[in-house]
This record gives sequence, structure tokens and C-alpha cells, in this order.
Amino acid sequence: MKKENSISRRSFLKSSALAGALGAIGTGSTVGVLTSCGGGESANAIKPLKEPGTYYVPELPDLATDGKELKAGVIGCGGRGSGAAFNFLNAANGVTIVALGDTFQERVDDLAKKLKDEKGIDVPADKRFVGLDAYKQVIDSGVDVVIVATPPVFRPVHFQYATEKGKHSFLEKPICVDPVGYRTIMATAKQAAAKNLCVVTGTQRHHQRSYVESYKKIMEGLIGEITGGTVYWNQNMLWYRDRQPGWNDCEYMIKDWVNWKWLSGDHIVEQHVHNIDVFTWFSGLKPVKAVGFGSRHRRITGDQYDNFSVDFTMENGIHMHSMCRQIDGCANNVSEFIQGTKGSWSSDTMEIKDLAGNVIWKYDSEAEKANFKQTDPYTLEHVNWINCIRGGKQIEQASETAISNMAAIMGRESAYTGAETTWDAMTASALDYTPKDLNLGKMDMSGFVVPVPGKPIDKK
Repeated sequence: MKKENSISRRSFLKSSALAGALGAIGTGSTVGVLTSCGGGESANAIKPLKEPGTYYVPELPDLATDGKELKAGVIGCGGRGSGAAFNFLNAANGVTIVALGDTFQERVDDLAKKLKDEKGIDVPADKRFVGLDAYKQVIDSGVDVVIVATPPVFRPVHFQYATEKGKHSFLEKPICVDPVGYRTIMATAKQAAAKNLCVVTGTQRHHQRSYVESYKKIMEGLIGEITGGTVYWNQNMLWYRDRQPGWNDCEYMIKDWVNWKWLSGDHIVEQHVHNIDVFTWFSGLKPVKAVGFGSRHRRITGDQYDNFSVDFTMENGIHMHSMCRQIDGCANNVSEFIQGTKGSWSSDTMEIKDLAGNVIWKYDSEAEKANFKQTDPYTLEHVNWINCIRGGKQIEQASETAISNMAAIMGRESAYTGAETTWDAMTASALDYTPKDLNLGKMDMSGFVVPVPGKPIDKK
């Protein structure tokens, strides 16, 4: 049996990553890219997809610039919330955590103890809030910024309240699990922008130097026009929790949240959104329709699938293929591949090849290690968030992340139903995964069933 914490997604990513490099950070060789010998422009000449200054590139120093003190509240004190709390503290001087909130007392107390033991930060008992409404108490406790790391179904409402109260927000991904949550995120993102609030999401590849430099090279035109791509998150099974005596229905599901679709959105949304997001980010496109399938073979608890395969048709007609799996003993792959008219890029090796297969650029991870002390993107996203807040440079990532989030939702619903889903229909859908009888007690469990696509065979 595979219990909680038997595999860390972060350690899995590190073990999957391939280091090695050519050239300096931020530079790229154009060896193998042909240019014309005559006066005319060659068909192989590099033409930028976007001009410099027209697309966002974060500054990623080791540490945020010193400035005004920032007091943070953490909403959701489990593994990711605890991790994000320490990422925030490691990103800058003059930042602290003053309030904690979670559904369960033991999680609040565990993080409070860890903060005291490892950082010397004392969060007093009257700043530790418990229950489904703990987020309001954290936000109203005098904090400047909030870190939202609850199970994903709750994040739209928590973001909405934080924005109403004028707080800068860090939102772990995914930021919604259904169309109702998507619309809440989009409306709230507009409100945050109007209030000049800074919002960063936990799609940390946007703050990973290797991805940022790859994005720049693609915008510079090294692979030409993007014609398609494939994105993967295939790994071993994640953790699960068996129900314990004394746990009520809601407590059990929240403590086992990565296995329940109403809480996590299923793993295509909760985890694979990272890879889908890379394609929507690099291409600047959203999907117009999706056709997919999936199934459940090995999962122990919950009502989710453990594999998906989806074909997305993007706005300009190109296709992205998406696949994800959480099953032990299978081939693993966490990466993205993008094809262009002049070459291709792969995050597996962080390199660009021309159409003949020659490497024309490769990210230099060794140079990064030599030039920077901080290479963890989970910390660097907080560095940028804090710098934007202190420097008065607004950043609003929620609306961009919502696009990749909705793409994943489209893929999930197509797999669940067997039907083609469209962007217009899904973004307008009334689909809402939040249980109507949500409470910290007994719930109607009859609706939590594994989806089956299509219809039964007619034996007549």
C-alpha cells in the first residue's frame, strides 16, 4: 500500500530533470541555422514571434529587494501550504508569517511548531484559526499578503475574499476545479488588477530560469511558428489515506483530497495543469475544443481516474496532445515538447533542435548554479511576487493560469463523458463540483462515483 508522503512530487521532478548544458544563461548558439549568402532574406532566417518588450519576462535574483515588512497569512497548512510558507520566508528579508488557518487543528499546530523550531517565528494561539471559514479569520487578522494552499475547490472563494479585503495573493495551482470556479477567478482577477494588487500563482515553471530562457528563445523565433506539441505528466501513484475510526465523511475526504474529484479536480487538473500551462504560455493560445479518454485501474481511494489522454484543438487549428498517468510500474515522463516550422524544443533536455535534429541551443544549468545561489523555482516565484509588491509593479497571473486550468477541465470532462467539449460551452457551464451539503460532518456520499463515459451496450 502506498501511504501519504511515500512519493514527493517535488523530489520526483528533481529526479526526472536532466541537467547539463552548452553556452551561457540567456544566450544561445545559432549553429545550424542557415542564413542567405545573397542579399535577399532566406527562408531559414529567424523571425521573432514577438518583439522584445511585448511579452513578460520576470526578473529572478536570488533574493527579493529589501523593503517594507510584509506580514503573511497561510490558508491551508498541509504539505504544500507548509512548503509555500517556507518558500516565502526564504525569498526575502523583512517578511514574516503572523496567522495560520486550516480545516484541522493539528495541521495548524504542526506548521506553527515547524515555524517556531526552524525559523524562530511564534504564531500565537489567537492567530491560529480552524474550520471551513478559517480563511476569513486569517485574511481579517491584519495580514498584508495571503498564501492560499487549501484543496483546490476552495481557492476561488478564498481568492475572492482576499481581493475584497485588499490583500495580495499567492494562489497554489490549480486555482479552480470547475467552470463556476473559473468564472469566479476571472472576475476576481479583474478586481485585483483594478485594486493594483499583486497575484502570483503556483505554476512555478514561469519562474524557473530554464523555462524562462526557453520561452525567450522561442519568442525570438528559434523554432519558427509553433505548429503543435505534446505534454506529459506520467508518474507513479500519489499518496492516499485510509479512513480512520472517528473521521466523519468530510474530514476523511479532505485528508485524502488528492483522490477526490470535487476537491482536486482529478489529477489532469491538479497536477497535469503544469504541462498544459507550458503550452498555452509558450503558444499564447487557448483550446477551442477537446476530445479525450481516461480510466481507472489502480487507484485505491476516491472517485478519480488514474490516466487521461486528450487531443486539444487550439484557436489557430494546431493540436496539442496531453497525457497523464499515476500508476506504479509504468513508463514515466514529466515534460513538454513543442514543434515549430524551423525546429523543436523539449523540456526533457532543455534544448532546441533544427529540423535536421541538430542542437542549436541548450540551457546551461551548470552556469545557473555558478551564477546564482537560489535555483528553486518554488522560492523564485515568491522572490518575484515580493519584488512586485515592494516595487509597485503589478503582476496578475490568475487570469493566465485560469486558461490552462480551464483547458484541463475541458479535457477531464471530455474523458468523463466521452463527448467533445468546447471552450465556449465549458466556460459558460453551470457545472459546480462543490457539494451542496458541504459541512464538517456527515455528507451524502452516493454522488461520489467514478465516471463512466458513453452509454451501455444495447443487447437487443
